[in-house]
Order: sequence, then C-alpha cells, then structure tokens
Amino acid sequence: MNNPVIERDALLKYCHELLRVDRFKDYCPNGLQVQGGAHVRKIMTGVTACQALIDEAVAWGADMLLVHHGYFWKGESEVITGIKYQRLKTLLSHDINLVAYHLPLDAHPELGNNAQLANKLGFVVETSMEPDNPFAVGNIGSLEESLELSLFSQHLAKVLQRAPQVIAGGSHPVNKVAWCTGAADKMIESAYALGADTYISGEISEPVVHFAREAGIHYIAAGHHATERYGIQALGQHLAGHWGIEHKFVDIDNPV
Repeated sequence: MNNPVIERDALLKYCHELLRVDRFKDYCPNGLQVQGGAHVRKIMTGVTACQALIDEAVAWGADMLLVHHGYFWKGESEVITGIKYQRLKTLLSHDINLVAYHLPLDAHPELGNNAQLANKLGFVVETSMEPDNPFAVGNIGSLEESLELSLFSQHLAKVLQRAPQVIAGGSHPVNKVAWCTGAADKMIESAYALGADTYISGEISEPVVHFAREAGIHYIAAGHHATERYGIQALGQHLAGHWGIEHKFVDIDNPV
C-alpha cells in the first residue's frame, strides 16, 4: 500500500497553526528553510540538520527533513561556503525540504520539548516559568515523591541515557523542579525566584555554578541534545498520525 501524498504547503500551513509560529520572536526562521519537492510522502525528523542527518534522509528517500535546529541563525555568516555549502548542496540536489521549528517547538504545551521532557521524567507540570505568558519557554512543577539529589540524577541518567552534570545547591532533596531544555542555564535565576529547589536545562556556563551554590538551588545540565530529542519526535509522530505519511526519527549522537 502506497503512502499518501501530501501537499508540502498544506502540511506547512498545518504546522504553522499548530505551533502558533506567529506568536514567537525567534533567532532563526521557523518553517520552510530550504525548498524541495512540492509533495511529501516521507518525513525524517532529527534534532539538528547536520550532514550526517541529511545523509540519512537521502538514504531513506525522505521528502522532508524536519528538525529543531536548522539554519540561518541571527549573527550567522551569510556566505554559502564550506560546510554550509555542502549541506545545502545535498538537500537541493535530492529535492529535500528542510523545515525547522525552534522556540515554537520548545513551548508547545503537548508536543514541545519541555512538555515531552516532563512526560519522560515524570514531572507534574504546574505552570510555565512566566505564568502570565502562555507562550513562555520553560516550566515549573514537582515530583510525585521527593528524591535525594543523587537518586534524582540517576533517574535522569537512566531516562536520557546520558550522565548529567550536577551542581549541588545544598543538601536538600529534589521536590519543586523548574526546567527549560537546551541552552537555557541563565533561567536558573527565574527558577530560583519562583521557589524551585532544582533547575534543569541542557548546558551550563561558569557563572551558573556559583549562582547555584550561593542561592541554594540544585542545577543539573542534562545535555542540550539529550533534552531536545523528544519534541521533534512527537511532532513527527503527530504529523504521521494526522496525515497518514511515513515518519522516521534518527538520533545523531551529540554529547553536548
């Protein structure tokens, strides 16, 4: 049985409305970044549009590569040379559409990276880290039962398949947790102001270590890539279910 053939532009319009893209001011264009064929049968998803993922899309015969981290970021060089040239050349020569959703995918209350991370880790979501902003990125919630920091860290390592970097902010257990996937370590200050005893994001910077220790809030760097694997999978699965098209997620390992 052949897969349904979907108009690319109809699928993009659906994603635009689903993720409410117009509500976000982002660091990159959301939606279609590199135009390929006008019809879609097979969607491959992945975290970042690196060459290895593009090669997987070519090998699988994908019509669309759907990612969280695409191209054309603010401050990025405009010239098309070297690695950027090779990536674009591969996409264009195989007529593959590159579609990326950054902050809209982080923030979606069901399919988003933060919502999906909460599901994976068993958090009870209470509100966003900006309670008056329904499109805020980041959430705060709680565990069903408090855990000692060491046990909580082991839980994260098991679920995410990556050992987290842990900065203890005292000896208290983990109970009220705030989190924001990716490069959001500076939001620890907001987490602290909201009364969280633990904050989780993807990466860590030097000043955050001192803030965590002095403020008495645990900080856990669980991995930029590791914390953002789930939203794009959920979006791909949703599109496959809604449109009946074929979907495949490929995880290109990244230790950061």
